Amino acid sequence: MTTQIDQFANEHVQKVLDSQPEYVTSLGRPGADEGTFSDLSFAGEAARADFARNQLTALSALTPENENDEITKAALSEQLALEVEYFEAGEYADINNIASPIQGTAEIFDLMNQETDADWATIARRLSAVPAALAGYEDALAHRVAGGAPTALHQIELAIAETAQKASEEGQLAALAARGASASPANASALKEGADAARAAYARLSQFLKTEVAPHGAQKDAFGHERYERRIRTSTGAHLDLDETYEWGVAELTRIVAEQEAVARTLYGEGVSVAEAMERLNADPARQAHGTEELQRWMQTTADQALADLDGVHFDIPQPLKTIECMIAPSGTGAIYYTGPTSDFSRPGRMWWSVPEGTDTFNLWQEKTTVYHEGVPGHHLQVGLATYLADSLNDWRREMCWNSGSGEGWALYAEGLMAELGYQDDPGDYMGVLDSERLRASRVVLDIGVHLEKPSPEKYRHISPTWNRDVAWEFLKDNVAMDRSFLQFELNRYLGWAGQAPSYKIGHRLWKQMRAEAAEAAGADFDLKAWHMKALSLGSLGLDLTAKVLR
Repeated sequence: MTTQIDQFANEHVQKVLDSQPEYVTSLGRPGADEGTFSDLSFAGEAARADFARNQLTALSALTPENENDEITKAALSEQLALEVEYFEAGEYADINNIASPIQGTAEIFDLMNQETDADWATIARRLSAVPAALAGYEDALAHRVAGGAPTALHQIELAIAETAQKASEEGQLAALAARGASASPANASALKEGADAARAAYARLSQFLKTEVAPHGAQKDAFGHERYERRIRTSTGAHLDLDETYEWGVAELTRIVAEQEAVARTLYGEGVSVAEAMERLNADPARQAHGTEELQRWMQTTADQALADLDGVHFDIPQPLKTIECMIAPSGTGAIYYTGPTSDFSRPGRMWWSVPEGTDTFNLWQEKTTVYHEGVPGHHLQVGLATYLADSLNDWRREMCWNSGSGEGWALYAEGLMAELGYQDDPGDYMGVLDSERLRASRVVLDIGVHLEKPSPEKYRHISPTWNRDVAWEFLKDNVAMDRSFLQFELNRYLGWAGQAPSYKIGHRLWKQMRAEAAEAAGADFDLKAWHMKALSLGSLGLDLTAKVLR
């Protein structure tokens, strides 16, 4: 039997699906139209804000019948209130390089079924709907320019270039149509027409950004305290002391660098720097994969082994979760990400690697920890288990309740757990773990530093007395072992998607604190596997709420 609040949450999911078809694709839900897009216009944004207000009012009138209801009500109320808060603050129609309609409108096709003629017909129809979607986005952008929150000129310039690339014959939309024509000749003409229309819409959007939006772009990248506090609260579900968090990030970065220096000595002897040790690791043929096929096989083998080893020992993994597919994404953005299974597990959870064109060599010492992050015991176990628990979690908790600090923090906890369990004992692999941690700690320092315009570190004071993009670039080059193209993408991401990147390390910190609290309270009776399963059974709640429930 479901409670009133469970029923409300389930109905809420269906209402969202009815008005936001992209969610239908993401969740793999049957019975709804995947051939269209959400209304991205200002009127659409206003309608979603009104919907959130009305849902919040209706939910507040419902009385929880049990603890699960209390959790659902608190989590859903928090999300709905934030949706209203964002709209009222003029924070809609975002422009950035990773999480805006510019990317979402094109990348949704990666998740669509591409097996039958009917599948390709649906794709062709959605391609033909891209012009209306982007026209709506332009309308919302015009309203934001007139009276909404500012957007940094740098982000607008990046968007102009990205939209022009998507409009080109070498872009992903043209490639999609060509791939579809080969797989489904019956739909070749419709796919080309749809892709041509979508590309033309991106070309118009690029020109609109150049002429109508860029002249109003803000010179500063910084979001400022009020906007940033809202962003990081959204990403973590935690009320943070940002000054204390910044200082913790600085201290954590210092600790990690010292550990890396010790590992460099272990690997190659005294006098070898961290950078030199990484160069030697990169040059080691035994630590490389060549080509995307070899990369995909290595990802799959590593993920499958972790899943088999951890089941029954540190986690109880249900049978449907014992399949994870490791995929190469066609979009070529450089992102590595996870997409959850459908509710019936007909489409399994998938780890995606979007390999940029021209990239052929992959340094496995650096990426083993990434597989644990995206797979097991990271996102695949976390997201998949929530999807599996249909008997205890309502549809919203299972499929739409996602908090970055909780989810990404858990995935970082998963990386650390695998090191703790001995899977990263090889010094090269452990250097990869530390490299991942150093990236995430650097994000905390950089993100808070730039967006709050804190005093820059002494080393970079000659560039600027306060954090800015130039300081951030030098800081990243000194602290993150990434190819420069990846690193530039990352910096642009932090500047445009404020508060999201530090949620990983902040979430990791809070997950470790929650485990330590539980272990101290239980003493000798502490059961780590039971704690893991209890924590995962909650779904991806905000971190303040997660801590409250686990306590």
